Amino acid sequence: MAGVSKCLKYSMFAFNFLFWLCGCVILGVSIWVRVSKSVQQELNIDGGSLLSAVDLMIAVGAIIMVLGFFGCCGAIRESRCLLLLFFIGLFLILALQITAGVLGAVYKPKIEAQLNQTFYKLLPLSGQDESFKTSFENIQKESQCCGLVNGYTDWGANIPASCICPTTSRTNNCIYFAGKNYYKETCLGVISDFFKNHLVIIIGIAFGLAAVEIFGLVFSMILYCQIGKK
Repeated sequence: MAGVSKCLKYSMFAFNFLFWLCGCVILGVSIWVRVSKSVQQELNIDGGSLLSAVDLMIAVGAIIMVLGFFGCCGAIRESRCLLLLFFIGLFLILALQITAGVLGAVYKPKIEAQLNQTFYKLLPLSGQDESFKTSFENIQKESQCCGLVNGYTDWGANIPASCICPTTSRTNNCIYFAGKNYYKETCLGVISDFFKNHLVIIIGIAFGLAAVEIFGLVFSMILYCQIGKK
């Protein structure tokens, strides 16, 4: 134990144990959602893109678990090899986050243009498969919106009942067409407004994750150096 701070050693172990627990929770919940048809129906996870997001969370949970295991074992066993693996893995994750943030800011106009092209390819919405239409109609009911890009015209001639405002009078959120009031706001607009309104929270979470990762990097390297001086 000479040359190695017990406080640093057990603090590093506690940090990585929590890190490992987070990975277990993410992995467990993601697998549960992935294999449970009832949960998928309750959460309206019917489309392939949403299931791909669940698969991504399974991968993220597994990576966090492995890194947490390396960190815990490296700290408690004073293994420079495991601590180095933990440091490299955490550093790569932080580097990917920073790279994604920079690229997202630089290529934001191109990304938005590409997304719009993707959305337009889904039109008319009435031509999509039944599972997609059912999920999208649920979103329209819950968010009081209609269509994806242009409003009710995105459905073509088959405008669903979920687009109809629950009132016969014209309101600021409704538009009158063919004897009926339809929601004026598009669902894409609702999603965009949600992210804009919660941008501060999203940025705060991003900085919080970065701070935790930097904390882990610094303390793992300090412990790595102390073990080397034994």
